[in-house]
Amino acid sequence: MTEATRISTTISPEGSLEVLSQQEVNRLRDTSSNGMHDVLRRCALAILNYGTMVDDSCSVLETYHDFDIEVIQQDRGIRLKLTNAPAHAFVDGSMIRGIRELLSSVLRDVVYVSNEIEKHGRFDLESAEGITNAVFHILRNAGVMKPSRDPNLVVCWGGHSITREEYDYSKSVGYHLGLRDMDICTGCGPGAMKGPMKGANVAHAKQRRRNSRYLGISEPGIIAAESPNPIVNELVIMPDIEKRLEAFIRVGHGIVIFPGGVGTAEEILYLLGVLLHPNNADIPFPIIFTGPAGSADYFRRIDEFIAFTLGTEAQKYYRIMIDDPIGVARAMREGIAEVTAFRRQHQDAFYFNWRLDIPRDFQQPFTPNHDSMAGLALHRRQNVHDLAANLRRAFSGIVAGNVKEQGVRAIERHGPFRLNAESELMQPLDELLTSFVAQGRMKLPGSEYVPCYTLNT
Repeated sequence: MTEATRISTTISPEGSLEVLSQQEVNRLRDTSSNGMHDVLRRCALAILNYGTMVDDSCSVLETYHDFDIEVIQQDRGIRLKLTNAPAHAFVDGSMIRGIRELLSSVLRDVVYVSNEIEKHGRFDLESAEGITNAVFHILRNAGVMKPSRDPNLVVCWGGHSITREEYDYSKSVGYHLGLRDMDICTGCGPGAMKGPMKGANVAHAKQRRRNSRYLGISEPGIIAAESPNPIVNELVIMPDIEKRLEAFIRVGHGIVIFPGGVGTAEEILYLLGVLLHPNNADIPFPIIFTGPAGSADYFRRIDEFIAFTLGTEAQKYYRIMIDDPIGVARAMREGIAEVTAFRRQHQDAFYFNWRLDIPRDFQQPFTPNHDSMAGLALHRRQNVHDLAANLRRAFSGIVAGNVKEQGVRAIERHGPFRLNAESELMQPLDELLTSFVAQGRMKLPGSEYVPCYTLNT
C-alpha cells in the first residue's frame, strides 16, 4: 500500500451530531476497554472503505492498521481528525459527502448506545420489553421513525457473495418495488444488499420521487466485512446482531429474501422462529423468497431444511417466486396493503411493529466461542421456536468464524467451531452448509473457503 492511497485530514460532521460533552469526547478518545474509541475506529474505517470487494474484517483492519480517528472539541462544535484514511473516500482531496454523512451516523450511534443503552441503565436489557424499548430508542434517535408515511418499507435480505445473475435479478426486483412507491432497507453491504437499492434508485428517479429511503442497518462486528454501499442514505449501527435483526422486523413492512449464504439462513431462521411463536399467529407479514431461474435449487434446499427442522407450518409464512421480478413487487405491494389495513384496524403504529412478540432467546446476545457453539441444543426435542433460536445461533457463529475479527481470531487459535447435533438433524444441516460452500456463498468470488466449523453427532 503506497502513501498515495492514504489521506490524513480534519473534517466536520455532517448533520447527525455536532455537539458533544467533554466527557463524551474523552470516552471517544479512550483506547481502554472502558472507552468507545475501538468501536468508533472500526466502524469509521468500514465507512471510509466502502466499495471494496473484501469480506474479512481482519484483513481490512490489518491493511489499514495505521488508520486512526480522533474527536477534537472546538468552540463551534467538534471536528474529526482522520489519520491514514483510505483515499477512495475522497475526490480531489475532499471527502465524498455521502461518506461524511454516514461517518457522522456512526459517531451518533456509538455515542448514543454507549451513553443511553450501556452506561445509563435506562433499559432493562435482561427483559424482552426492555430490549425492545432500547431498539426503539436507538432507531428513533437515528431519525428512522417516519410517522407521516404509510407502510412502504421493504426489507431485502440476501448474500454479499452472489453471482452476477443474482445481483442483476435483485436489482430488477428493487426497480419494480421502486416503481410501486416502496422504499428499501438492507444490511447495507454489497451484493443482494446493494442490488435492490440500486434498482429502486433508478425507479424512484423515473417516478420523480423525492425523499426516497435507502436504509442500512448494521452492527460493529460485521460492518468492516460488509461496508455500506454508496446508495445507503440512512445508516444505523445497532449494538449487536440480535438488536439488528429485531430492528429489521420492527421497522420493515415486508421482507424479500434473495439467495445468500449462512448469514441469510440465520436471518430466515430468526424471522420464522419469531413468527412461529403462538402470540404472533394473527400478524400479517409478507415474506417472499426469490431469485433468478439459476437459484431455484438454492431455495429448494432452504425450503426442505425449513420443513425438516421447523415443520410444514413454517412454510406457510413465505412464498417462493422464481424469476418473476414484477410478480414479486406486485405481491409485496398487496401484502403491505394487508399490513396497513391490519394496523389501522388495531390502531398500531405504522413505523414500528410493537405487536410482534419476540421471545427473549431471540433477543439475548449470543457470543460465539468454542464452548458456546459446542453447547447449542441442536435437536428436535424442543419447541419449534426454541430450535429455530438455537439454529440461528449456530449460523451466527459460523458468520462470526467467517468474517468477524473475534471469530476469525478464535478459529486461528483453537481450530474450527464444533457443532453437536442429533443424528437425524446432522445430515440435512451438513447438506445445506455443504451446498453453500459448493455454490461459493461463504466467501467472495475468487476467495478459497476453509470451513470454520465441524459437525459432530
